[in-house]
Amino acid sequence: MGTSQKRAVTNYRARLGARGLARFEVMGRDADRDLIRSLARRLAEDGPEAVHLRDVLSRSIAGEPPRKGGILAALRRSPLVGADLDVARPEGSGRSVDL
Repeated sequence: MGTSQKRAVTNYRARLGARGLARFEVMGRDADRDLIRSLARRLAEDGPEAVHLRDVLSRSIAGEPPRKGGILAALRRSPLVGADLDVARPEGSGRSVDL
């Protein structure tokens, strides 16, 4: 490899490092190529979806039991948070029931 090519590779890896990314090679089945690439792409985006995906994968691989508070966390992520819904019920005498 020529000097200019080595310099280009070094600069490319430095730019990746500045973004917090690293280039590495993995071995797997050919059928899993697209899956692994899409997984790596999503993890590199580093958004909330990547954090959730990283958490799920870590727990799955480690075999840890699920953490407590999952329902509460899901409710907090709900799109209805802060929607000012009126959930008050009218107070009445109820219905008459023959027993």
